[in-house]
Amino acid sequence: MSFTLHGVGVSDGIAIGHAHLVSHVALEVAHYAVPQDEVGNEIARLDAAFTLVHTELESLHASVASGPAAAEYGAFLDLHRMILDDSTLSVAAKTYITQNQCNAEWALTQQMNVLLAQFEQIEDAYLRERKTDVVQVVERVLKALLGHPGHVPPPVQRDGDSILVAHDLSPADVIQYKQHRFTAFLTDLGGLTSHTAIVARSLNIPSIVALHHARQLIRDNDLLIVDGTQGVVIVDPDEHVLSEYRLRQSQLELEKRKLKRIKTTAATTLDGITVELFANIELPQDIEQVKENGATGIGLFRSEFLFLNRDDLPGEDEQFEAYRTVARKMRGLPVTIRTFDLGADKNLDSAKRVAVNPALGLRAIRLSLAEPQMFHTQLRAILRASRHGQIRILVPMLSSVLEIDQTLHLIENAKQSLRQEKTAFDEKIQIGGMIEIPAAALCLDIFMRKLDFLSIGTNDLIQYTLAIDRTDDSVAHLYDPLHPAVLRLVAHVIRSANRAKVPVAVCGEMAGDILFTRLLLGFGLRQFSMHPAQLLRVKQQVLRSHLPGITPLTHKMLRTDDPKKIHSLLTKLNG
Repeated sequence: MSFTLHGVGVSDGIAIGHAHLVSHVALEVAHYAVPQDEVGNEIARLDAAFTLVHTELESLHASVASGPAAAEYGAFLDLHRMILDDSTLSVAAKTYITQNQCNAEWALTQQMNVLLAQFEQIEDAYLRERKTDVVQVVERVLKALLGHPGHVPPPVQRDGDSILVAHDLSPADVIQYKQHRFTAFLTDLGGLTSHTAIVARSLNIPSIVALHHARQLIRDNDLLIVDGTQGVVIVDPDEHVLSEYRLRQSQLELEKRKLKRIKTTAATTLDGITVELFANIELPQDIEQVKENGATGIGLFRSEFLFLNRDDLPGEDEQFEAYRTVARKMRGLPVTIRTFDLGADKNLDSAKRVAVNPALGLRAIRLSLAEPQMFHTQLRAILRASRHGQIRILVPMLSSVLEIDQTLHLIENAKQSLRQEKTAFDEKIQIGGMIEIPAAALCLDIFMRKLDFLSIGTNDLIQYTLAIDRTDDSVAHLYDPLHPAVLRLVAHVIRSANRAKVPVAVCGEMAGDILFTRLLLGFGLRQFSMHPAQLLRVKQQVLRSHLPGITPLTHKMLRTDDPKKIHSLLTKLNG
């Protein structure tokens, strides 16, 4: 019988294939008493299981030394090894065995529950979802204790049409599974910011998470249609539906191949206006994808990714190597490095408390100014790398002139320290600011007098303008890029910067969504920065656009406050 499941699509596309179910050890384990003279043996058994899993993770880490997703996989494995080595899990579990004279499995799951309760208190959605990593590590140790170390079993070979279905899927599982061909994966758990979602996007295969009951309802070898764009799974489709999706699938593949043809085509509108299409990256390894899609620069290097999933901070030399690598690989094209956008809720020595509202707390430039030595280290690394390419510095979450002045002062201090060491750097390196707080957008004239360029972070600008927490499911539907206030703020920033001849870009999600390409062009935007995979579709939209026909419609959109009329005009704009 055919039925449909709905979840959260985290990677676009359509896949058709047969279900391959992956079983995991249930965390409901037996609880039994252990005689006093057997406690030592039980602790030794737990130690052996931890050692076995540690060896398994080391082996997995060595197996992903290269490849497009190597950096992401490596970071995930490092995090799992950190959890495995953390005394709050291993030592505490052994203490529990001693104090309660119980079996190792029970002690381990009880300590896991303690850790999960602590994660639930974290406000930040990304960090809260890391509790999934704790569960995955414990699951591996339990498998070792039970005598069958965890791995993803290979699928039945069906010419590469296997679709992985799991209650949950750790990045380590994906690494083991990637040697087998599969076209999509589905999980009951996960969210847009979960590691599973990140892995899915890095593999560029259709994937859906948060299906809740897929593992229970889908049977092994069921025929499935996975629509990652819509977040829909169709189980046992009839021939009519199957034919329809096969046609859509072939059309999508044809479209992808056609898009590759415009990789080297200049991004120019029909009336001859040149547009710059830059890429957003997190790590140096992302440069290959940047080149594959023909980006003409890096509009946003999210440097904070170098600081995550580790128990130490990257030193100056490590950061310098990362920045220099990107600059060299871009061969003279612009590279915009955003200073770390970390927050008070991150695991830093200087900020261990959990903020009540991390989005409004000590984060981004606020944290940088509060931790001048940490900021100084990063600034020196960026400046040292600036002699190897066209590097620019971008400062996140600026809200006041005082913050700009303090930042410029610290940049000058970093420059002076390098001059004293006779270390070369670009003396004229450009300094820009992100416009993602309404206060910055409304005081733009002051910002433009002190900064060389601007970049609009639409994700946070929308969140702060509408007072919407994007991570809160109960209000996430109110997050609206087409709200009149948002449109007027974005248009105001672009037009003001253009009048002042200050370069301005959009680097938020709006830049990579073809629904908004013509809208932003009509506002006067000439520089977009987005995920590399989005670039060719946006370029295609640029090539098909004619500004004299676009601009009047965008003006009308700014003059109305009727949501229906705004959507109607947007449809006409993209028609």
